[in-house]
Amino acid sequence: MRKPQVVVSDNVTAEMTQLIGGGLNDFNDEVTGYADRKPIAVVAIDPSTGAVIGGATGRSSLGLLFLELFYLPPEHRGAGLGTEILHAFEEEGRRRGCVAAVLYTISFQAPGFYERHGWRRFGEIGCEPPGTSRIFFSKHL
Repeated sequence: MRKPQVVVSDNVTAEMTQLIGGGLNDFNDEVTGYADRKPIAVVAIDPSTGAVIGGATGRSSLGLLFLELFYLPPEHRGAGLGTEILHAFEEEGRRRGCVAAVLYTISFQAPGFYERHGWRRFGEIGCEPPGTSRIFFSKHL
């Protein structure tokens, strides 16, 4: 048997993601006997066009809720819409049986927003540009 070739690429295909993610999911299911992973999206819809204008996406897995992406356009910030989306995201996690949630944000994004909503910092690591960091949060649901 020949040794596989290792290739580095910035072109991540759906096939790669499916093969690697599927293999890892199968392994986790076999070890834990527990297959509860499920994607989640909580979105804000423009009432005049029906278009998605922002929201949050993530997943639940093994009793944890992962908030992966959260974005609202500037004109929709500061009026409570973000709070409504975050609460709906957390509530869906509870409904799914999640006991805790995790996320990371960047220091120039919204760490204060998450802290105001009961999220607790558990780690921080510097990144580029200088003076910037990624901040990791968790919250018991």
